[in-house]
Amino acid sequence: MKRFNQLVSAVILTLLLAGTTWASDKNIIRLATTTSTANSGLLDYLLPKFEQKCSCKVHVISVGTGKALKLGEDGNVDVVLVHARPAEDTFIAAGHGIDRRDVMYNDFILIGPHNDPAKIRDEKDVVNAMKKIAQSQSKFVSRGDDSGTDKMEKNYWKIANMKPEGKWYFSAGQGMGEVLQMSGEMRAYTLTDRGTYISYRDKIGLPILLQGDERMFNPYGIIAVNPKKYPDANYKGATELINWITSPQGQQLIGSFKVGGEQLFVPSAK
Repeated sequence: MKRFNQLVSAVILTLLLAGTTWASDKNIIRLATTTSTANSGLLDYLLPKFEQKCSCKVHVISVGTGKALKLGEDGNVDVVLVHARPAEDTFIAAGHGIDRRDVMYNDFILIGPHNDPAKIRDEKDVVNAMKKIAQSQSKFVSRGDDSGTDKMEKNYWKIANMKPEGKWYFSAGQGMGEVLQMSGEMRAYTLTDRGTYISYRDKIGLPILLQGDERMFNPYGIIAVNPKKYPDANYKGATELINWITSPQGQQLIGSFKVGGEQLFVPSAK
C-alpha cells in the first residue's frame, strides 16, 4: 500500500510540475479516470480513435474514483470519468465540476473460490452475502483505496451494520486489476466490476458467485473541471471529449468493445 501511495504521489507531483506546460498546450487533455476503465482495456480501444479525430492527445491518470475526483478538485486535470454517483454529485455541488453526462454502465459482482466457504453461491442479496463472508471469516480482499468499488463495498457493510476487521479481511489499497490478482492467489472473495473481471478471469481462476442484485448497478459519468474555478483548465478539450464519448459514434464503440466475446459496458448517454 505504501508503494502504491508513493506512486500516486509521484504522478500528482509530475502533474503539478507539468501543469504550466499542459495548461498552455490545448492539444493535451488531462483525464483522471478509474482503474476499471484502464484495466479492462476500454481506454486503449477508445482513445486512439478520439485522438485521431481531434488531433489531440489524452493524458490518462488511472486511479480510484476518490483520487480521480481529488485531482479534478485540485485542478490537476481537465476532465474526470468515474463511477460513484453520490461522490460525483458532491463534486459538482461544491463547484469543482460541470457538464456531467452519463456514459455507460455495467454491474458489480462478487467472486470467490470454487469451494465457496461462506456459502454465498445461492444468495440473491449482496448484503446477506457480505454478512455470510464476515460471519464465516472467509478471506476477503478489499480495494481499500476510496475507489467507486471501495465506496460501494463500504456501503454494503454499512447497510449490514457491520465493520469488517480481523485476519480474514485484507485492505489492499490497490487498483482493481491488482486486487483481482491478489484474490486469485489467496483464493479469496472480492467485489469487482464485471468489465475488469472479464479481462482478468482467465488469470485468476475465480468464478462469479453472486450477481444480479439491483444494488450492484454500476453507472459511469464524465465531468468537466469547472473553468471558472480553474481558468487554465483545457475546458474546450474536455468538452470535446465529453461530446465525443457521448455521441452516437462514441456510444457505438463502447457497446462494441468486447473481451472473449463478452460486452463489458453498456452505453447509456441520453
